[in-house]
Amino acid sequence: MRELPKELILPEGFVPPEIPDPPVTPKDAATVMLVRDTAGGLEVFLQRRVMGMAFAGGMTVFPGGGVDRRDADTSLAWHGPSPAWWADRFSCDVGLARALVCAAVRETFEESGVLLAGPDEESVVTDVRPFGEARGQLVNRELSLAGFLAESGLVLRADLLRPWSNWVTPVEETRRFDARFFLAALPVGQRADGATTEAADTRWQRPTEALEDWKAGRVGLLPPTWTTLAELEECASVAAAAGRERKIEKLMPRVARDGDVLRIVLPGDPLYDGAASHLDPS
Repeated sequence: MRELPKELILPEGFVPPEIPDPPVTPKDAATVMLVRDTAGGLEVFLQRRVMGMAFAGGMTVFPGGGVDRRDADTSLAWHGPSPAWWADRFSCDVGLARALVCAAVRETFEESGVLLAGPDEESVVTDVRPFGEARGQLVNRELSLAGFLAESGLVLRADLLRPWSNWVTPVEETRRFDARFFLAALPVGQRADGATTEAADTRWQRPTEALEDWKAGRVGLLPPTWTTLAELEECASVAAAAGRERKIEKLMPRVARDGDVLRIVLPGDPLYDGAASHLDPS
């Protein structure tokens, strides 16, 4: 695990002065890093969230969102590693593992227009335009992923996803997520778009460039996004990223006062153990 840079600080007032008592229970969520190979190296799809959103407004993130109760539907056609395999990787029960994979596929389609599904276990959709209406119905919760795939004669391709990491929002926050991160290559013939009301703009970018934009103050990154970009920066290609052996442990950053600033710290940082109890200036 890379150490977070000391420049990754929070503005005063970004988090409540006291931890909610009891802390808010995190909502299960799925986040997907869409990647592709280019002549200049691996690129990842990024979205800058609309300012004013209740969570991470204005921040640059990967597509993703909370698990919907209908994501646990067992009726949909599924190809790839079983829910039990995913449960083992993410250290959760099988029902939640199924829902997380379904949420990853659904949210990726809703937020980027990329559909990780195909007519059968050997193929992937190349033209998503016929499913434009269904995409809107998924966003509005008028249609479930299982219902959409069944009506369209499609199979969910769990084999197109790779488990990457698991991050939990700090206890100081009033909106918390237990987010599992997935990696997925952009399917041949498909394109990622910015047709979502949650994003002010979208782009494909090399991880190094995204980190340089953050360092220059042009974008804001949360700890999971910064860390993931730093990890992807080490991957020369999609195959290199997908082939990485990952031991997934649940990570929860904490907010610590360091002099006059609020820093985000991870386990192993000297400030971590006492972080949650002292946000007030000394």
